[in-house]
Amino acid sequence: MTHTRYAFVKAGWHADIVDQALVGFSNVIPADQIDVFDVPGAFEMPLMAQELAKTGRYSAIACAALVVDGGIYRHDFVAQAVVDGLMKAGLDTGVPVLSVSLTPHHFQETAHHIGIYKEHFVTKGEEAANAALGILKARAQLAPKDLVA
Repeated sequence: MTHTRYAFVKAGWHADIVDQALVGFSNVIPADQIDVFDVPGAFEMPLMAQELAKTGRYSAIACAALVVDGGIYRHDFVAQAVVDGLMKAGLDTGVPVLSVSLTPHHFQETAHHIGIYKEHFVTKGEEAANAALGILKARAQLAPKDLVA
């Protein structure tokens, strides 16, 4: 019997925070059903998600990143491109691609802010895992029922 497999893609920027999403995801879905992939940053996640989806190995793919406002407008473009790219990867392949990509406008690298976002990413990881399970359950209802002869 094969187990359902999930891919979890995480961006390297602010890894101490972003990695907490995997902790949350693993709180809901057993770690032995999750394959983890690291990418340099958020911008690289959509292509990785698309490539993973095309393998046919995964029932769902979750992607996590923290795109911070560094005082210039670029973060808005990056965040929008990432979310659009993740949605496109899911729509093009038929594999659910979930985003745990947050874009805070007032992030400061203080112990207080880092602590808040670490905790928030655990919660968001759990929400992504529950969403993955939910979409798989909903899709199972679409499967043709065996006809009784």
